Amino acid sequence: MHGTGLPRTATWAPLAALATAQFLVVLSTSIVNVALPQIRTGLAMSPAGLTWVINAYVLVFGAILLPGGRLGDVYGLRRVFLIGATLFALSSLAAALATGPAILIAARVVQGLGAALLAPTALALVLRLFPDAKGRGTALGVWGAVSGAGGAAGVLLSGLLTSLYGWRAVFAVLVPFALAVIAATWRLVPADTPRGGTLDLPGTTTLVAALIALTYGLTSLWPAALAGLALLAVFVVIQRRSPHPLLPARMAVVARPNLLMALLGAVWLGLFYFLPLYQQRDLGYTPLEAGLSQLPLALMITIASWAAGRIRGRAVLPIGLLLLAAGLAWLGLTGALIAPSLLIGAGLGVAFVRLTAQASAGVPAEDSGLAGGLVNATRQVGGAVGLSALTLLPTYGGAFLACAALTLLITIVSIGKAPS
Repeated sequence: MHGTGLPRTATWAPLAALATAQFLVVLSTSIVNVALPQIRTGLAMSPAGLTWVINAYVLVFGAILLPGGRLGDVYGLRRVFLIGATLFALSSLAAALATGPAILIAARVVQGLGAALLAPTALALVLRLFPDAKGRGTALGVWGAVSGAGGAAGVLLSGLLTSLYGWRAVFAVLVPFALAVIAATWRLVPADTPRGGTLDLPGTTTLVAALIALTYGLTSLWPAALAGLALLAVFVVIQRRSPHPLLPARMAVVARPNLLMALLGAVWLGLFYFLPLYQQRDLGYTPLEAGLSQLPLALMITIASWAAGRIRGRAVLPIGLLLLAAGLAWLGLTGALIAPSLLIGAGLGVAFVRLTAQASAGVPAEDSGLAGGLVNATRQVGGAVGLSALTLLPTYGGAFLACAALTLLITIVSIGKAPS
């Protein structure tokens, strides 16, 4: 849209709408956790059924991200984004009004589908709005800031809303924001021209089944994980033979940053899973206190994400990763919170923004939706795989140290030829 440094004022409003959509996607992942005890009591859910309040969203979201991005390329990014946002709004309302476990779980399935359509297309629309390097860096800084803030805000808002208004409020609060995003996007974001073509239905079906089986199997049933790996092998065969593959060979240009994003996803999800548990079980924090104590972490992620989008240089990513590893090691060895959180927040913000930028570098414009879906999917699946391994560790300190070691591995792999 322009080729100068900072983005024009006219592009900030659509960026705000799209970033708010990303905030809602991240928020809806974490806002439910603190409300689970009230949901179990209110709907008389079994412990097994309660886990599906989380799993129904996570499984569908992770599995549909890549096809969701490709749908945007084929049928139009804004069109698919608006469909996803509408599904997200309606399903959030249905979850808030649910009268039984089946209705709530079904609503979460649709909510995951809506999020999987809007998340990759929102990122692709941002990349289209900001084609020049400096403007794109600034926009991705905003993107990383709202992603980091959404995770911490979910814990805080969940504790606050559940205490004041009950569990239904954690779903109801999403509805007006989603409606505002739909209206703002319709008005402010210009429609794009669909690339056309056909969706690889055999590849899409196989990949969705593979990711659902793999993610579910790693958390609940290992034979399902083995079936998921087998289906991934079938997916590779289908892609080699398909005339219009879901994941074409030209996307190999972003293979390394997506691999690194998958590893970072394990660190990210592991941190935000174990940190509230450590605070509440070992330190005796209430849910609200746990949420408030994460504000410095969220603030530092926001600041670092903004800065990372504006600073250039090959050393930025490795330095950010080293800060992240140091903070995680400090947390694991001492149990201290504030100072390690500042290092962790700085490192996460930098790493997320830089890897997201690298995962879109060199990708043709007609594959921008696919690139958005791929980087979101690798982070989601990497997080699920990593968390399943981290939960085998006996202590929270051990989990934080394992995350530090994994971050050092990411640092080593990241050093080399990469966009500055």
